Amino acid sequence: MEKLFMSKEERFNKEKYVSVQEYTGQGYDLRNGSKTDKIADDHLDEIDEGVTKFFKEEYKTDVIVHNVVGAQGGASVFVESKGEPHFYTFAVVPIDKSTEEVKVDKVWSQEGQVENALFTGIYGMVYEEEFTKLNNKLAEVAGKYNLVGKRGEAVANVGAGGFSNTYFYMSMHDKSFYPLLDQYLKNPDTNIEKFREIFNEINVDPNNILITIHMFMAEKEVDPNEEAFNELVTAIEEMEGIPTGAYSIYLHDNRIGKGSATAGKDNTLERSNPNKIIKK
Repeated sequence: MEKLFMSKEERFNKEKYVSVQEYTGQGYDLRNGSKTDKIADDHLDEIDEGVTKFFKEEYKTDVIVHNVVGAQGGASVFVESKGEPHFYTFAVVPIDKSTEEVKVDKVWSQEGQVENALFTGIYGMVYEEEFTKLNNKLAEVAGKYNLVGKRGEAVANVGAGGFSNTYFYMSMHDKSFYPLLDQYLKNPDTNIEKFREIFNEINVDPNNILITIHMFMAEKEVDPNEEAFNELVTAIEEMEGIPTGAYSIYLHDNRIGKGSATAGKDNTLERSNPNKIIKK
């Protein structure tokens, strides 16, 4: 499999930052993608049609194509599912640079990528009340300390974070969740009660449900607020009735990397591996 993404060192050497309130995904780039990016731009309608067909045929899911980014040997296409289960993910369209052929009949996805996104979308659908409680608390702390999350456009255009929003994204990479996929492919209109029944049968391990919270200082040129960070951590530790999972929390300054859509820096405050917050 071709390597699509840059190493940390490569990112560090070329990264440029922009205020998170301004960032919609512009400037995002992938390994050796300049040539394929230009080719993809000339075939956006074909790519849209090929990728939406791929998701409908392979995953019985209607999607909206938000962004196409050139990569080595192809283009990564960022999509959002229509309706529920709701999630963001991506697929890859191969491109032959020598002939400038865009192979829309050969669309593929990285192993487990779409499956993971589907699992998180189903999880978010089944536990909507718990996620609403989590979001309300994050918004409350954000208002108190003048924090923000990523713009919705950035989440859609370069996020690919499964069930996610301005404050968090999710990952559920574990074989134990595949009964959810089997049921969904058998009947995409499966009701919430049936999916909840499957979750109960799986006997979910919270360590296999990763919920990663990223928040930013709204004000420019200031370091992350330790008091705000500590309140976020305490809130997640003490709250009842929020989704089961292993939580990581990051509080950044106002800057986000244009090329990577990430924000980790020396001054970032974090509670993560090996000390995630486990909610059962």
